Amino acid sequence: MTATRTGPALARSFRDIVLTPTGVRFFGKRFPCSLGRAGLRIYKREGDGATPCGVHRITGVLYRADRLTSPAPWAKPIRKDDLWCDDETAPDYNQFVRAPYLFKHERLHRPDPLYDLIILTDWNYPNALPGQGSAIFLHQWRRRGYPTEGCLAFQRKHIQWIAAHAVPGTRVVIPPRA
Repeated sequence: MTATRTGPALARSFRDIVLTPTGVRFFGKRFPCSLGRAGLRIYKREGDGATPCGVHRITGVLYRADRLTSPAPWAKPIRKDDLWCDDETAPDYNQFVRAPYLFKHERLHRPDPLYDLIILTDWNYPNALPGQGSAIFLHQWRRRGYPTEGCLAFQRKHIQWIAAHAVPGTRVVIPPRA
């Protein structure tokens, strides 16, 4: 997928996860969410703190099996050595990797609950362009209104509901002026 995917008005379905001015809409429900600290951007860069606009697709779900039950039949448990590479100089940039790993990365098995449940998107994945941004996930928030590094973050019960109802390929629509 390309790094930016915006264009003419898209036909949206109630099966799409759509960012609106009042939160995310999915299957007729609305969920408050937090965005990147730098707001929305059409042209995302690694480390800019922005949530990328466009149409993204869900590619997977990861969860902490020691803290949650599987939210969906296709979800995979997070192991202690699971990482996500966010080093644009690495050959595995914006890819799932395992420890030990020499390049810059983010640990998925965290002591806090932020990544107890991660919905993966195809932002700059699987054929990542260096510097275009990595790891745009849907995950649990720290608290309402607390910004992310570019991901969409939700209350725990809401991210669990979303994960239980989403399927691989579900669209995540982030318009430039949500």
